[in-house]
Amino acid sequence: MTIYQNGTISSEVSDFLLNCFVRSPSWKFWLSLPLSLLFLLAMGANSVLLITIWLEVSLHEPMYYLLSILSLLDIVVCLTVIPKVLAIFGFDLKSISFYACFLQMYIMNWFFAMESCTFMVMAYDRYVAICHPLRYPSIITDQFVVKAAIFILARNSIVTMPIPILSSQLHYCGTNVIDNCVCANMFVSRLSCNDVTISRIYQFVAGWTLLGSDLILIFLSYTLILRAVLRLKAEGAVAKALSTCGSHFILILFFSTILLVFVLTHVVKKKVSPDVPVLLNVLHHIIFSALNPVVYGVRTQEIKQGIQRLLKKK
Repeated sequence: MTIYQNGTISSEVSDFLLNCFVRSPSWKFWLSLPLSLLFLLAMGANSVLLITIWLEVSLHEPMYYLLSILSLLDIVVCLTVIPKVLAIFGFDLKSISFYACFLQMYIMNWFFAMESCTFMVMAYDRYVAICHPLRYPSIITDQFVVKAAIFILARNSIVTMPIPILSSQLHYCGTNVIDNCVCANMFVSRLSCNDVTISRIYQFVAGWTLLGSDLILIFLSYTLILRAVLRLKAEGAVAKALSTCGSHFILILFFSTILLVFVLTHVVKKKVSPDVPVLLNVLHHIIFSALNPVVYGVRTQEIKQGIQRLLKKK
């Protein structure tokens, strides 16, 4: 395969070039340090959370198992995306093989869908804990977590798998330069010489069906939680419940808002700089991985106590 200076190729594509922030090259320099720090925070915080829940017997409960699933998802997403982005920023290593690109695409779509589904299950967990506290031990059991984990894994792997498969089956005979730091389907498929209507329609329908249904159930859960909390008579109970569930809901809302803004800026790309959706795409892969263990884990009293006990043992 011959690659010319203008990015065109003479035969089938065997690799791609991730060429991000072409119009704003200085962004790479200014983003390198914050991204590196956020990556270290995400990996460190999620690892500490996983180790604490694993080693502390008192945390072997369904709610903390769900937190473990969320932390594991965050770690995989970070490792799939951020090291390559930092390699591009620091060492200009733009090349990615054809199959590695579509593997990255699948993992990103699959794990983000699983993260959204995990948020939904955690919202249901909080709903049962606050609205039906007496029934909580009989509903949210270890068996429930196993079933939830299987559902999260199966639903999202099956639904998201056609996205990279459809894209990989397209005929790539033109430029191999992707105007992004990651192999996002919307950016990769536009390089194809084929009609990509089916691929884009499927991604749109699948994405909004998964995320839309999760968001509806999350919103419903927290609405019922808010109604139940406002009826509480115990002193300080309302403030405590609102503090915990409020931070969870705000983070989920932030998660969904950035994703929505990314899609909208991609659709109206003529009215905004092409680098804006690329920036949002990169930030979406790291910010929540760094915030999730803090909002869901460290702010939880039992986990803080568990970390302190582990430190004292050493």
